[in-house]
Amino acid sequence: MTETPTYLLVACLAQHRLATTDQLHALTGTGRSPNATRLHLQRLREQQLADHVFLGRPSSRRLWYLTAAGRELAQQLPELRDQDLPAAPTEQTTVRLRAPHTLAVLRTHLAFLADARRHGDDYGPLDWTPEVYHRLSESRAEALVADALLRYTANQPGGRTQLRAFVEVDRATMSSERLAAKLMTYARFLDHTPLPAPGQRRAAGARQAHPTWMRYYPVFPRVLFVLTDAKPTTLNNRIHDLRAMAAGNPMAARLARKVPLGAAILEELEAHGPSAPVWTPLAGDDTTARGWTGL
Repeated sequence: MTETPTYLLVACLAQHRLATTDQLHALTGTGRSPNATRLHLQRLREQQLADHVFLGRPSSRRLWYLTAAGRELAQQLPELRDQDLPAAPTEQTTVRLRAPHTLAVLRTHLAFLADARRHGDDYGPLDWTPEVYHRLSESRAEALVADALLRYTANQPGGRTQLRAFVEVDRATMSSERLAAKLMTYARFLDHTPLPAPGQRRAAGARQAHPTWMRYYPVFPRVLFVLTDAKPTTLNNRIHDLRAMAAGNPMAARLARKVPLGAAILEELEAHGPSAPVWTPLAGDDTTARGWTGL
């Protein structure tokens, strides 16, 4: 993307909903000073395209979001034109309430982005899509809503490899059982096949419909769990519970046989990078830590 820094800031705020000044500089400010990013953000605010709230302490920490006018502009950008952008919160109390999870999800993206830049891989600020929705039922409002989907192209000695992953970011705000049950949700999406429309029958000899996921992905994306905001013992226990679900539940076990699954602690991703051996595989007897592409 070769457009102006302001253009990219609008696109990133539209896609990622909320971001701090430092996060926006990490996304868009390669080769520029932090002050330059602050200046571009202030111009967006003067144009009433973006605004900010002060987040926690110190009070100078700003959390940015697009205004209604900024979102209208963003929807005209070619990079976002085919996306259904969820409404971002604009009421200040709502912004602050949503911030902890949204910022943790963005921290995860930034860890992948920094790693890609170090290795020369193809992965940019907009190659991470938050809140990806897929229906799980034709008649009820059951759905898989992944915290994010990443699309990553690794440049390796043997050639280029395109990788995709669903990402779930866990801040230890739900029970460990509920977290592990997300594996069953992904298993349902793996198996889900659309039914004929009401009143229609499948023609004799017609081919079986393909699973729904094939409409969207050439291969089923790997599933990555990223954990944070708790003591290391708590986070490791939650990873253990994910492994237990992958081994003990028939649906999750079938998913684990077909799809790479892994879990890591966010602070380790930030310290060492997602390609470092910081991921615990959720399937099999070998729990040796590895990079995310080696799951």
